[in-house]
Amino acid sequence: MWSILLERLPRGEGMHHRIYTSFLRLPTLVRILTMAILLVLFFGIIIHIIEPDSFPTVFEGIWWAVITTSTVGYGDYSPETFLGRIVGILLIFVGAGFLSTYFITLATTAVSRQNNYLEGKVHFRGDKHLIIIGWNERSKEIIQTIRTLDQFTDIILIDETLESNPIMDAKVHFIRGRASQDHVLIKANIATAEKVLITADQHKDELDADMNTILALLTIKGLNPNITAIVEVLTREQMANAKRAGADEIIQSNRMMSYIMTNCIATDRVVSTFVEVLDELHGSRVHFHPSNDYVSQSFYTANGNLLKDGKLLIGIKRGENTMVNPPQETVIEKQDELLIIDSLSQ
Repeated sequence: MWSILLERLPRGEGMHHRIYTSFLRLPTLVRILTMAILLVLFFGIIIHIIEPDSFPTVFEGIWWAVITTSTVGYGDYSPETFLGRIVGILLIFVGAGFLSTYFITLATTAVSRQNNYLEGKVHFRGDKHLIIIGWNERSKEIIQTIRTLDQFTDIILIDETLESNPIMDAKVHFIRGRASQDHVLIKANIATAEKVLITADQHKDELDADMNTILALLTIKGLNPNITAIVEVLTREQMANAKRAGADEIIQSNRMMSYIMTNCIATDRVVSTFVEVLDELHGSRVHFHPSNDYVSQSFYTANGNLLKDGKLLIGIKRGENTMVNPPQETVIEKQDELLIIDSLSQ
C-alpha cells in the first residue's frame, strides 16, 4: 500500500520516496527496532496528551509504553480513562508484537551468524595471518603445532570438502571454497596475509593435485604478489612450473618419502632413526641465516659461535648448491647463507 501511495506522489516530493527506499534497504533487525522505537515514542506522547494528570510528562508516557510493550507491568503508571485504556490495548497488540519480533529476529540473526561462521561463510577481517589451503593430516598437525607454539597468530583454513570448521579454536578461521577462486581468497583477506601454505589435494591424483596447486598459487600471487607462498608439489616435473608461478618455497614430499624408504631398504633402522630425529626437531625450525657476522670464519668456528646462542649450524648454501655438514675447514664467504637449527621461539 505504501509503495502505491509513494508512486502517486508528485515529482517534487521524490525525497520521501528516497527516504522510504533507503529505509527498506536497512537490515531487517534495524528496521524492526526502528519501528518499535517509533511506536513506543508515539504511544508515549499520545497517552501524555490524553491523560496529562496520570502522565505529567512525555517521559512518563514513554516509560509506561516501554514497560507495557515489554510485558513487565510495574503498575506505577496506568491509564485511568476509557480512551487511555483503549490506547493501552492498542499498544499491547501492536507494540508488544513488534518488540517480540525484534528479539526473535535478534536471536535468529545470532544463531545464523554462528552457523555461517562454522560453515566457512564469514569474511576474516584481521591481518598478518597465515593461510593454509587444504585439510589433511599434514595441515592438521601444522595447525596444532603452530597453535601450541604461538598463541597470537591467526590461521585461516581454506578447504572445499569440509562442511564446517574441524578445529574449535578462536584463532582458527575456516573459509569453505576453492582456493583458485578470487571471492574465496578475498574472504580470507588475502591482501593482508603474510604467508600461505598450499598442501597437495589428497582427493586427486598426483598430476591433477599439482595442477590444482599451481592454479591456486597463480590466483594468490595475482591478488597479493608480496605474500610468501610455500607449496607442496608431488611430481618433479611440476617444480619448474611452481617456481614460474611464484612459489617462494617448494616442498617435494614424495621425493623425501622416497629417499627415506630407499635408505630403509639399503640400511637397517634408517626410518626409525630419522623419525626420532624429526621428533627431536619438534618445536624447532631449520632455516637460512645471513653469513654477515661469520664471513672468513671456518665452518667449525662459526658453529661454535652459533652454539653459544643455542643455534646449530648444519650446512652452507652457496649459490644454487647446499652443502650439509661440509668439511670443518670450509671457509664461509660473503654471499653464503647458513643453514641452522634453532627454537621457533627465538
